[in-house]
Amino acid sequence: MAQIGAPVASRVETAGLSFVEWGAVFAGAVLAAAITFVLLTFGAAIGLSATSPWPNSGLSAKVIASLAVFWAMAQQIGAFMIGGYVAGRMRSRWHEPTQHEVEFRDGLHGGLVWAVGVIMSAILLAATAGVLARTGAEVAGAAANAAPRSASDQMDLILDALVRPITTAQAAAPTAGGQAQAQAAARARAAAPSTADEGRAEMSRILVSSIASGSLSNENRAYLVQLVSQRAGISPQEAEKRVSDAFNSARVAADKTRRAAVLTGFVTAAGLVISLASAWWAALKGGQHRDNSVPARFGFGDRRRRMVPMT
Repeated sequence: MAQIGAPVASRVETAGLSFVEWGAVFAGAVLAAAITFVLLTFGAAIGLSATSPWPNSGLSAKVIASLAVFWAMAQQIGAFMIGGYVAGRMRSRWHEPTQHEVEFRDGLHGGLVWAVGVIMSAILLAATAGVLARTGAEVAGAAANAAPRSASDQMDLILDALVRPITTAQAAAPTAGGQAQAQAAARARAAAPSTADEGRAEMSRILVSSIASGSLSNENRAYLVQLVSQRAGISPQEAEKRVSDAFNSARVAADKTRRAAVLTGFVTAAGLVISLASAWWAALKGGQHRDNSVPARFGFGDRRRRMVPMT
């Protein structure tokens, strides 16, 4: 005879029946994804409000980057905590033999919320990256095979400085043969603009491949010096200096991009691991509140109760 007041299981354990309730898992994952979207949008708005194009106004780039990393991790952890709690609370209590088994199954549902959320994010990220790759193929095509895409803009700036024509002051008092070279370069650029674009792409490929190999060969250096001297209308000595500076600048930019990618990878991995632990723990709390019939009022119910006057 069952004792009066004993807890009654909501379902009967059946052999071979799955104990994973995917409805609760997907509910928690969808809620976590929605919260992540809202918090990321809110964080982006805060970040834009903290920046300013005016000097001595707004936060510095390092402070904004640090805040962005903190916000990305905090919103991810918080969203998965809420999703894990919902999944643990919505899971039906079975005839688990021990309390440890109850906690394991509750926590596992929180882990599944995390797994489904990560898979959903990966699919969305892959789809977005595919669209960006198709629309930006012409811009980053020159360096796509050897350098990160984020370095393409920096490479364009380096090439601009590399082939920039001489200034007006230099043209007024040119060295021997400098004026003739400048005029010839100007005529060449005006006559063949497509050839100039092909030359920039070729110089970009040479710099990128040289950075990948670790050094700029004498043949590539001499060829770049010749191209820069013709395009910019400067002496071979000045062109050689520009080539050396451009190679060093490109190497520094590639190293910064590499370190940024490594830091991003470590931060992302750490955030995912902490999010998994948070979702597991929150699902345990949700299961405890479910078994103890703790109302999910988030503090509002207790506040209303305290406001009721005593009679």
